[in-house]
Amino acid sequence: MKDLILSKLTEIEKEESINILHAVESGSRAWGFASPDSDYDIRFIYKHTPEWYVSLWEKRDVIEFMTKEDLDGSGWDLAKALKLLAKSNAPLMEWLHSPVVYATNNKFLKQMQELSIQCFSPIATLHHYLGTTKNFMEVCEVEKIKLKSYFYALRSALAGKWIINNNSFPPVAFNGVLPLAPADIQSVIKELMEIKAGKDESYLHPKNTAITQFLKKTILYNQENAGKLKPGKKINNELDDFFKAEINRI
Repeated sequence: MKDLILSKLTEIEKEESINILHAVESGSRAWGFASPDSDYDIRFIYKHTPEWYVSLWEKRDVIEFMTKEDLDGSGWDLAKALKLLAKSNAPLMEWLHSPVVYATNNKFLKQMQELSIQCFSPIATLHHYLGTTKNFMEVCEVEKIKLKSYFYALRSALAGKWIINNNSFPPVAFNGVLPLAPADIQSVIKELMEIKAGKDESYLHPKNTAITQFLKKTILYNQENAGKLKPGKKINNELDDFFKAEINRI
């Protein structure tokens, strides 16, 4: 599958006259709880030639594609990515630390990761994960639940708890934040992960009261501790300098 993904990315580069700087897997396959029929959520950062950026008019800064092989692709132009990085955008931060990398410019990635550490806003990122957790709670209350909903809620809840406890961006892989859950909850989660690994996305699982109560408790914990978190550092000049240097780099 990686060869197919790389071939598609090369095709996109030619069609759009761009240079892809970093391409990764996002979503369940990167987080570690994919189902057999899960899509491949390919995310990438790209740049145009310097001349492309010299224009009075706004231009499209997103490239998307979907293929019959379930390759779900979405890429952001470098300028868009850096503006979002300045806001400590959580999805972008996850792209920069994904454990599944399809292609990357190592120098570019290292610089972006360093900038992401400087931009990281604990309070903004916590609110992103807190909002995601809450969005899934309604479907986690029904009697038959898609396991995908459980895991999206659990991962975002534990990511928020990680930020509060460690004041740093959480690991992208679910196993990195799982130890923050009590041992008994971890055991249940691991059992559900084994079930999900063998079931299609459409599978419905009976509601697990222990998991639902744990999610509610963690949401409350994250809400009560949000006030002690700080915003990120503004480094607009550094981001601007990096942008100028990168678009002129061959």
